[in-house]
Amino acid sequence: MSYLSTVSWPKRAVVTAGMPYGNKKLHFGHVAGVFVPADAYARFLRDRLGAENVLFVSGTDCFGSPIQEGYRKACENEGFEGTIRDYVQRNHDAQKATLDAYDVSLSIYEGSGIGRAGEVHQQVTDAVLHRLHDNGHLNTLETLQFYDAEAGAFLNGRQVLGHCPVQGCKSEKAYADECDLGHQFNPEDLIAPVSTLTGQVPEMRPVRNWYFDLPNFRTQLKEHAARLEADEDVRPVVVKGAKEFLVPPVMYIKNELEDDYRAVADKLPAHAFHEAEKGKQSFEIEFESIEDRDAARDVLFAAGVRFRTGKALVPFRISGNVEWGVKVPEMDGVDGLTAWCWPESLWAPISFSATALEERGESLEAVRDWWCSSDACVYQFIGQDNLYFYGVAQPALWMGLEEGDAMQAEPAEGQLQQTRLIANHHILFGKTKASSSGAVKPPSADDLLDHYTVEQLRAHWLGLGLDQKSVGFKPKPFDPDEQKRTDPRVADPVLKEGALLTNVLNRLARSCFYEAQKSFEGFMPLGAPAAAVVERAHEAMAEYERIMHRAELHSIMTLLDEFVRWSQKWWADGIKAADTADDADARRQVLLESFYLLRVCALLMHPVAPAGCEKIAHHLNLPVQRVFSWNEAFESMDELCVEDERAAGRHAVVELPARTDFFEKHPSQFK
Repeated sequence: MSYLSTVSWPKRAVVTAGMPYGNKKLHFGHVAGVFVPADAYARFLRDRLGAENVLFVSGTDCFGSPIQEGYRKACENEGFEGTIRDYVQRNHDAQKATLDAYDVSLSIYEGSGIGRAGEVHQQVTDAVLHRLHDNGHLNTLETLQFYDAEAGAFLNGRQVLGHCPVQGCKSEKAYADECDLGHQFNPEDLIAPVSTLTGQVPEMRPVRNWYFDLPNFRTQLKEHAARLEADEDVRPVVVKGAKEFLVPPVMYIKNELEDDYRAVADKLPAHAFHEAEKGKQSFEIEFESIEDRDAARDVLFAAGVRFRTGKALVPFRISGNVEWGVKVPEMDGVDGLTAWCWPESLWAPISFSATALEERGESLEAVRDWWCSSDACVYQFIGQDNLYFYGVAQPALWMGLEEGDAMQAEPAEGQLQQTRLIANHHILFGKTKASSSGAVKPPSADDLLDHYTVEQLRAHWLGLGLDQKSVGFKPKPFDPDEQKRTDPRVADPVLKEGALLTNVLNRLARSCFYEAQKSFEGFMPLGAPAAAVVERAHEAMAEYERIMHRAELHSIMTLLDEFVRWSQKWWADGIKAADTADDADARRQVLLESFYLLRVCALLMHPVAPAGCEKIAHHLNLPVQRVFSWNEAFESMDELCVEDERAAGRHAVVELPARTDFFEKHPSQFK
């Protein structure tokens, strides 16, 4: 009875994990919310597809206003004396060290402006922008940008703070054209703007930049969203994030201002009036196009009629006039611009993938086999705040890069394929969103390693269920309540999933190896496990695959909890019965079955706790690539052994010293 998969997987896969800004170290939200889930998935895919068929890519986002503002503050407040490039490199190195500490197994981690990846990224940016321009999807528009007259400088995005103007958004931390919850808006709509340089109210001055004609892709994006909605493996938050911008442009006006609106209604472009719904404080006016809405904004503003805008497709800014950025190629005589960090960060994973392939000895062009082939798949792990960029702007950009002016919602073979978005909800610190720029400072990812092992944290974070909802992370050593923090009777919720490793799976592994040393001269007995054991293992593997296909990692932890405990109980009950009956044959049989179950447990746990599982594989004295491969029959341990061992009915394992743990507790957890 061989294991038969019921799930279809691509031949090749790329896994991405977003790009941390190059202005800071990583706090636990970066690692827990995106990098560890992405790493677990990439490790599973390597086991499932073969390591050579998987790329796991990320890098530091080197450009953009957060980096510029962070550099300014570092120079002014911390005495930093290097260049902005030095500043980014320092933070990049710290990020890389943290990811290495958490066993995040990236194929590449460079940056959009670092090393060979930075050079390739400039080449890719040139190619992307030329193609979009040649296809007629880029336009230069004159728009208003904030200018601080006292400082004598145009302000980048993070140098302006105000309140979000998008209806229903309560964020009071909005920047020039986006708020901290991911809503996009025109700079002139920002409520109560203040310059972070001088504290003054900035002026609006005209600038000219390249824009991608995102509103022109509304029909194709609706088709794309409909396909997402029909796919039961796509998370609802992704569908919601994709659809909420695909509505007509709307303005919301307070009910008490209806007479003022009526006084200028005939001066507005053609629009539909919608009375306020019962219990709502505002009525709506709906326009045919974003241009009409913007023209109405000017009329209402002149008349003193306050309004808020709704979510809608607006032209997507491609360039900016800051010096620190990826260079935009000269087009139509327009030169000297740099790319806005958000669009170039969308194609940065392509640059990273190409660079990783080049490091393997392949050509940069080989990246097309991974991003433009229907037998490959790109899995992008992101936070829900970024759904506008990945779920709306990116699909349209990919459509705009098709040959000519096709603008097809469904890409042809050889064109950039739409990626699979795996969006996680917020991981909270207690009840507060984890943000290093927020009022409540979360612990850094490095700080947590003073209290927990990497595998304890990985198991806990994967078990939180961030694919379902925002969840609080509540490490006991950081509890603000001192009584709870110091009371030994209060359990630490972070250790719940780790106990499966340190207690149950540890016990099963130690029992198998120590019994082999005690009763079988250091050999693992070979032979056929009971049919019930093989059937139970195959059931767990099949369900595991189905869950992984949906990327429901918290369900993986639930399955592992059940299967590992079942396996440990099979050993405990079996060895007890054999000892009671003093039955050597029964002892041999339960040990070979338990080794078989241990192998399956290690395979399934490998993406979660790689180091401990690889230690198990080492002591099994079997080829690691086969222990962690799904392409075996999984009928017995015999299939992994050489012919002479099968004939002899036994296989030598590596001696396990006394009191050895495969999954350790942190030293601070011992009394």
